[in-house]
Amino acid sequence: MSGGLFPGAARLESAAAIEDADPGGMLRQVASSAAQIREARRAAEEAGVAAVADDGRPRAIVVTGMGGSGISGDVLAAVCGTGCPVPIMTVRGYTLPGWVGAADLVIAVSCSGGTEETLAVAVEAARRGCRLLFVGCTDSPLAAFAAQSRAPFVPVRSVGQPRATLWGLTVPLLVAARSLGLSDTTDDVLESAAALLEDVAHRCRPASEPFVNPAKRIAMELAGDLPFVWGTSASAETAAYRMCCQLNENAKYPGVFGGLPEANHNQVMAFDGYFASSAVDPDDFFRDREDDAEHGLHLVVMRDVEEHPQVAKRREASLELARGRGVAVTEIMAEGRHPLERIATLIAMADYVTVYLAIALGVDPTPVPAIQELKARIAER
Repeated sequence: MSGGLFPGAARLESAAAIEDADPGGMLRQVASSAAQIREARRAAEEAGVAAVADDGRPRAIVVTGMGGSGISGDVLAAVCGTGCPVPIMTVRGYTLPGWVGAADLVIAVSCSGGTEETLAVAVEAARRGCRLLFVGCTDSPLAAFAAQSRAPFVPVRSVGQPRATLWGLTVPLLVAARSLGLSDTTDDVLESAAALLEDVAHRCRPASEPFVNPAKRIAMELAGDLPFVWGTSASAETAAYRMCCQLNENAKYPGVFGGLPEANHNQVMAFDGYFASSAVDPDDFFRDREDDAEHGLHLVVMRDVEEHPQVAKRREASLELARGRGVAVTEIMAEGRHPLERIATLIAMADYVTVYLAIALGVDPTPVPAIQELKARIAER
């Protein structure tokens, strides 16, 4: 609704109403992020993750995972940065790239420990003699295969939904990268990131009024609009992707992710298209006036602390262009200095926004019935 009030805004005004609208406790799951970092660091160290460095650096790191587990590979790549001497890629599917072999480290991540795509890639990686690391649920097929392969396995305690267990799944990968000398994610950095997540949780707590709660405010701004979420760095683009995934799963809502400068070469043209306010002819007497207020594009820019100078110019010009065409604009700023701190704060805000948007729209943020039905239909074939 491009920032206007909507009937569901009342659902965000009291903590009691929010709790009633969130029976699965998704907000509590999101608020566990700081605790996940601390717990996962201990679990990774106790599991002997440092042993992945015994044979030196791998040629490449391939993370295999789906959905809320797979994004751990994207976060790993973002934190290690573009200067990382070892390429890091995420495989979302059943097939391991043909070039992957014994010189490479394959990390299989599955919160449930039973994701069929992840298991298929893990089996193929073992067959090829790859170095292996497994992260997931205990007493699962993944844990059993790790034992069979004699590979390190990091047990992860799910906080409820895989997408809400992001840091429990990701921190073991960061600890492994640290052992390989690919990241300076020290214990102090992990703790500072956890402290920042606690601060975001405090500001976005259910009892906080919408006018001072940034996540509630952004959720109210987005309701009724089609969000285009752009990141201004590789890390921020990963956070933009995460936000769109969370829009889908938490709010059951569409979202289009992108990053600068690429979005300036394609997505920006949507500002002149069907969903843009500038495409509405104000002199068209027969147009539906309700559509003018109810539907429109909304540009969400996830800003990194560090931006390429040309990207900074593109961001400023993009915001001016959007506003000039009647496209609503929201900016979300990263906090902290270390890459982990910056991406963690962007992701945290996105998580809270999407849960509050779900509640405002009268949607239960926790269940994913369409995914479950799809799995059942596939199993029947």
